[in-house]
Amino acid sequence: MGLFVAVTMKTLLVIPVYNHGGFLKEVVLKGLAVGLPLLVVDDGSTDRGTAELKDLDCHIITIAVNRGKGAAIMAGARFAADHKFDAIVTFDADGQHDPADAVKLISRAECQWPVIIVGAREMTEATVPKASLFGRAFSNFWVRLETGMDLPDTQSGYRLYPVRELLSLPLKRLGYDFEVEVLVRAAWAMVPVDSAPVSVHYPPQGERCSHFHKLKDNFRLTCLHTKLVTRALMPWPHRTLIDVNGETEPGALPRGLSLLHPVKLLKRLCREHTSTLELSVAVWMGLFLGALPLLACHTLAILYVTHRLHLNKLAAVTASQLCAPPVVPVLCIQTGYFLRHGSFLLELNWKTGVEELHYRLWEWLLGSFLIGPLLGFVFGGLIYWCVNRFRSRDVTACG
Repeated sequence: MGLFVAVTMKTLLVIPVYNHGGFLKEVVLKGLAVGLPLLVVDDGSTDRGTAELKDLDCHIITIAVNRGKGAAIMAGARFAADHKFDAIVTFDADGQHDPADAVKLISRAECQWPVIIVGAREMTEATVPKASLFGRAFSNFWVRLETGMDLPDTQSGYRLYPVRELLSLPLKRLGYDFEVEVLVRAAWAMVPVDSAPVSVHYPPQGERCSHFHKLKDNFRLTCLHTKLVTRALMPWPHRTLIDVNGETEPGALPRGLSLLHPVKLLKRLCREHTSTLELSVAVWMGLFLGALPLLACHTLAILYVTHRLHLNKLAAVTASQLCAPPVVPVLCIQTGYFLRHGSFLLELNWKTGVEELHYRLWEWLLGSFLIGPLLGFVFGGLIYWCVNRFRSRDVTACG
């Protein structure tokens, strides 16, 4: 007997599949028990796993050649649009997700429609591979930097998507990197993104069925984040899909708060983006930019970059003061001079200081690309250790 789901939006369950024959039928049976229509998107499988589904009440789409998980999800979204569905819920075919948790995502979505709901996997160190825990934390950090969203699990494949908004996003990634790109571009388009807790099951190492290629797919993710961070730094606005009723993009000042309210503004600047990692990254950014030869515009550059990347502005500007002349600029120039000539500049006179000023600026720039990141890692790491230690003591004292 199926689980009764009372929904006001028409929802389709979508399972992207690529050579998951050993798990597929059981996952589909559990999905059908939820009581919603179900679609299997076979992304060029060669194991004939979908042949076992011929007697089940589910739809099947077959893509002739394997194109990637993102391509399979988008094919499912187009099918949903053609059949007048409002939303799709995607979950993996390897048995890690419980299809019954789809109810949690749907219930959360109905409170704030349209919205993307990400199933936040309840992952514990005892049962989950360390690589998965690190990958999730790493992905969460970059999405936070690119959008300002603090999501607990940006790598989860268990998601609810609004069909119309999903098909309207300018998505280009077709593999596993699709699931990061869709969250970032949705946030930029002002499509709300939320999360709901879901269970996860990791079978023993020998029984797992994962097509994630550690080298190739991690390289693709690195390229994607490089592109997204670069776009996040660009000043032109993003095209929005949702009427936000006068609200501004994430990171902008809220209504009623402006430079005309300096005390309120200062309080907000002190409180925003203050996790341990965010503060240490802000310090790194302040030192990196502070070391560059951005004559007379360091502070403006730091404020702009930290605003676009959702970092603590005061921490970054304060850290940049360590790069004030003369020590850090001289270190940068000497480093750049050494890179050019294999020796240090030991003579300071009219010729080396004035007539060859353009060479000194070039050497300053070269040296800053080494000295700035190095200082950032040293002081950013120190801030991370100090803040972490301080907050751990507070938690212990409160306990």
